[in-house]
Amino acid sequence: MQRLARPLRTAVLSSPLRAFTTPKTTTSRIPLPQTVRMSSTAVTSAEPFLAAVKNRRTIYTLDKNLPISTDRVQEIVQRLLQDIPSSFNSQSNRVLVLFGAEHDKFWDITTEILKGIVPEAQFASTAARLAGFRGGAGTVLFFEDWTVVEGMQEKFAVYADRFGPWAGHSDAMLQFAVWTALEAEGVGANLQHYNPLVDAKVAEEWKVPSSWKLVAQLVFGGKTAEAGEKTFGPLEEKYKVFGA
Repeated sequence: MQRLARPLRTAVLSSPLRAFTTPKTTTSRIPLPQTVRMSSTAVTSAEPFLAAVKNRRTIYTLDKNLPISTDRVQEIVQRLLQDIPSSFNSQSNRVLVLFGAEHDKFWDITTEILKGIVPEAQFASTAARLAGFRGGAGTVLFFEDWTVVEGMQEKFAVYADRFGPWAGHSDAMLQFAVWTALEAEGVGANLQHYNPLVDAKVAEEWKVPSSWKLVAQLVFGGKTAEAGEKTFGPLEEKYKVFGA
């Protein structure tokens, strides 16, 4: 990876073990490793990457005991935030990482909002599901910055209707990459989508710029159980090739 000198666009809020009075946005600067250059004769393989992709699973049974440090979680998110591709190198992805009490607060807010929407007879199961998310160690909130998107629409008007979907593609790649990297380090995670219900409260509580559009929430933590068996449909129904 290339060493970065500029501040990264990751807002990080600390755990209750650290002094915290008023929610504020901070930018962590974690040293990144020097680029490792491999010789042209080095043996390379996609197998480690393919294995990591295969091992990435949805884990709902999480606790607050992370197998890695919060600094390592931040490093993973920051490096991927910088390296994930985007159309025209527009770099519209934005991230807010919540740990500890701030993570709990997000799921408390979400629970309170849903309590006013979900019928009372059905809320018990909803509350139990949300309590499971709250039981994790942290949440990564993924956003798209529409100031960037709209700027690209103006600059390249011929593609104006495409920059929204393209921003979504880049954000999806970031979500997948963070999820896969955390799994590779033994961290369980599951991806949720409680936007736009929580958008206004998130913006108010964590001073998120109005141009940041919330897209998804990745809950992570220590695993208390592994995922079940995954089944697959026939490959021949999904894949075509010509000219090989």
